[in-house]
Amino acid sequence: MYDWFINLNYVYQALIATLFTYLLTALGASIVFFFKNISKNIMDAMLGFAAGVMTAASFFSLLSPAIEHAETLNITPWIIISVGFFSGGLLLFISDKVFNKLLSKKNKRILMLISSITIHNIPEGLAVGIAFGSIYYGLTGATTISAILLTIGIGLQNFPEGSAVSIPLLREGMSRKKAFFYGQLSAVVEPIFGVIGAILVLKVRTLLPFFLSFAAGAMIYVVISELIPESQSNKKKEVMAIFTIIGFTIMMILDVSLG
Repeated sequence: MYDWFINLNYVYQALIATLFTYLLTALGASIVFFFKNISKNIMDAMLGFAAGVMTAASFFSLLSPAIEHAETLNITPWIIISVGFFSGGLLLFISDKVFNKLLSKKNKRILMLISSITIHNIPEGLAVGIAFGSIYYGLTGATTISAILLTIGIGLQNFPEGSAVSIPLLREGMSRKKAFFYGQLSAVVEPIFGVIGAILVLKVRTLLPFFLSFAAGAMIYVVISELIPESQSNKKKEVMAIFTIIGFTIMMILDVSLG
């Protein structure tokens, strides 16, 4: 299975990987069919773990290869990496502000909930697509293993995201089918932007350092603004912090040793 996967075109790899992250969102959303409530401790632990994985992936799978590629292109690394990283975070910040302002005026909590999760899924899809597309250039850190690990990390945090949409919708009075539909719908953008990310990297090599650092900045924004605050809202926040450290450590070990 693995041999079949690594022999695929990088665009197809990105598509399959982001379909996987989408399916985990759908799986999380499907909780409404089985439970009315799910343990907050479990959800927060998953979010904390995913935050650690995504933080490590942002450096070892995205920023480190971006720096190396910038050097091979004779581009001053700190300039292009800084601009790309800041741009990724800034775009999500602006998107959050714009959508929250527009939607709050209409007082549509449900739409705001779905939209906010969907916005955050866009850079995650891009990050996976870029990670697979960058393998083409043979950069240190840009490997199939690191891209797969990044995919797993994003998939892990997609599971609670799916339930974070569907469960509140169920509480708002929606039917279980509708709550599930909107929960999984929030991640449909990931396969689309995963393919776009892979194609962009393969077609525009000189922009690869920017794309990689852009994806890293967007991911770190999601980690800081969503994952860590939510996991730290738990009464056992020290334990949740340990799960974040565990996630980072595992991703770092696997990325460095297998990458």
